[in-house]
Amino acid sequence: MRVTAIWAGVDAGKTHHHCVVVDGTGKRLLSRRVANDEPELLRLLADVLALGDEVTWGIDLADGGAALLIDLLINHGQYTLYIPGMAVNRASEGYRGEGKTDAKDAAIIADQARIRRDLQPLRPGDELVTELKILTVHRRDLTDDRTRAINRLRGRLTGIFSALERTLDVTNAGPLVLLTGYQTPAAIRRTGARRLETWLRNRKVRGAAQLAQAAVEAAERQHTSVSGDKPTAQLVHTLAREVMRLNEQVAEIDKLIQALFREHKHAEVIASMPGIGPLLGAEFLAATGGDMAVFGTPDRLAGFAGVAPAPRDSGKISGNLHRPKRYSRSLQRVFYTSALISIRCCEESRRFYDRKRAEGKRHTQAVLALARRRVNVLWALLRDNRSYEPVPPVPTAA
Repeated sequence: MRVTAIWAGVDAGKTHHHCVVVDGTGKRLLSRRVANDEPELLRLLADVLALGDEVTWGIDLADGGAALLIDLLINHGQYTLYIPGMAVNRASEGYRGEGKTDAKDAAIIADQARIRRDLQPLRPGDELVTELKILTVHRRDLTDDRTRAINRLRGRLTGIFSALERTLDVTNAGPLVLLTGYQTPAAIRRTGARRLETWLRNRKVRGAAQLAQAAVEAAERQHTSVSGDKPTAQLVHTLAREVMRLNEQVAEIDKLIQALFREHKHAEVIASMPGIGPLLGAEFLAATGGDMAVFGTPDRLAGFAGVAPAPRDSGKISGNLHRPKRYSRSLQRVFYTSALISIRCCEESRRFYDRKRAEGKRHTQAVLALARRRVNVLWALLRDNRSYEPVPPVPTAA
């Protein structure tokens, strides 16, 4: 029996997916576990299309293990909705049974696609935006790895040479070079300021004289050898080299991201906003796709970015606002960080921030208020395809 309209829900996984198809009454027409392999997915697509004339797909992943299935569906003209995993988990509380299986999750996804009208459809992606998304995610992984390595480096160095750890800023290149050669106070004292300066200069370290003098002064404050200093010194050496390697990788990927960002049609408009450079601009494109029509209004974009408060009214309580729980962390970072930068480089942003502070708002609240205002400005710039100007243009008389 062929049904006119059906809904197919997919609980996506790395190696296998589970698909459940329901009709307009919620009755299951198909339930199948399928390998994440193109021939298997094409057979599933053919079987689902044989069940109905109009198919709506729902899926709980927008990338990763679901990327192949999503591209197959889009390439075959299938209307596909994205249902976040958190939404599926919350919706499961309203369905019978406490057990959790892939089949049940797929059935919930199909039913949610059938009854909800607020789900976001997945559209063919701009190849350039897709590349930016991949690169920005990889950059975030690298910077997270670098932060962990720096924290481990500081911890190890504190254990054997706390005075030097307090003196050095290991986020800079010069101190890292120093730590690849010298890790203990005894080694630095034996070398002396002059020889240490020469050693640093030969490795093209800026401010070699000041760095060498600071290291020797730190060494003079500690004449006790800490137990286990030799293996710890070797770990400090290894970690310093690891941080330097990660710095090089981040610098290389930054060049790729900046070059790709400048190729985007909205690059000039986005970068014209004070506080938004190529890296934050690339993250904005990766999070939004650069298509403001997807959001409909600047309010929806602000909600997606987590810079607009959500109401929490109940009974006689009204006007109660709270921080939203569901939003794009990466997009919030773009607007919040760029707002912080703009306070230092843009007079209008500084005046707005100072006014909010004078109204009694805390620093974070004032920055979020500025970020919310900047959403409206960037929205208008992209809508009109014009660059930011400190003073809005005066409309000419008709």
